[in-house]
Amino acid sequence: MEIKQIALGSQGLVVPVIGLGCMGMTGFEEGHMYGPADEQEAIATIHRSLELGGNFLDTADLYGPLKNEQLIAKAISGKRDQYILATKFGWEIDDNNKVTWAINGKKNYVKKSIERSLKNLHTDYIDLYYLHRLDKNTPIEETVEAMAELVKEGKVGYIGLSEVSSETVKRAHAVHPITAVQSEYSLFERTVEERGVLETLNELGIGFVAYSPLGRGILSGQIKSIDDLLENDFRRAIPRFQGEMFNKNIELVKAIEAMAEEKNVSSSQLALAWIMSKGIVPIPGTKRRKYLEQNLAATTIELTEADLSKLESIVPLGSDTGAPYDEFSMGLID
Repeated sequence: MEIKQIALGSQGLVVPVIGLGCMGMTGFEEGHMYGPADEQEAIATIHRSLELGGNFLDTADLYGPLKNEQLIAKAISGKRDQYILATKFGWEIDDNNKVTWAINGKKNYVKKSIERSLKNLHTDYIDLYYLHRLDKNTPIEETVEAMAELVKEGKVGYIGLSEVSSETVKRAHAVHPITAVQSEYSLFERTVEERGVLETLNELGIGFVAYSPLGRGILSGQIKSIDDLLENDFRRAIPRFQGEMFNKNIELVKAIEAMAEEKNVSSSQLALAWIMSKGIVPIPGTKRRKYLEQNLAATTIELTEADLSKLESIVPLGSDTGAPYDEFSMGLID
């Protein structure tokens, strides 16, 4: 299987049409995000991805914290030049490697973060470096100027932002070309479309990367009841997975599954193909080879205009499927 490539933005970065979200491959101090992780299987998944042409890896210093970057360093050892690495900074991590849960986009913190990520990833450059969330107490211009210096120094190839408004994108892009913006996007989460962010990105020639393209797993059809989630799974605290909203969402998933069955694909594959049909790069997270292979197979699905219309009629733009985060995290989105 040869995975097609796509220009991500207009600054020269070319990536596969689908990436690999690595967050779930390591636990968090506070417990596991998506259940326990198995390091050997995670590394095997990264290697399998490369074999199949999926060499675009997405991580962040927050994940672990720091453990995720360290795991990736192990996985890509001796083959660094064959991978395209994206990592993020901004959630403040103190000198004891603890997350303070403040967002820091100040110039000195940008410098500190890149050195730490380079060390953890055992590399001397990051292909795509994102600001993880906007620091509302620091002008975006200051943060982007500091990121632009990293590009000049050769430590970073391209720069990106995550979960930002059109206004922030325009201000940032005026300082230094932004290559990509990463936000949550799926059949269940289309806020970036409703708020005109996608339109802004298209106008400016900036690429879009979709995290949680399977609606945090709900579009896989594998979560039939809240009891399918472990006790400490953070999704239990998210409105999308609670009460009546959860029941309503499961009905929508059933309709998507019925359509997927007609096309002889899984609901996950259908949901990913829908995103890719828009020229958007999804980065589904998985820590197992089995699911990785299924996700990558979605790159071969061709959807007609009629397919796309039918899918979008199941979950029309503007549908309320419940907030993707708890209140605290929602407040950090620009």
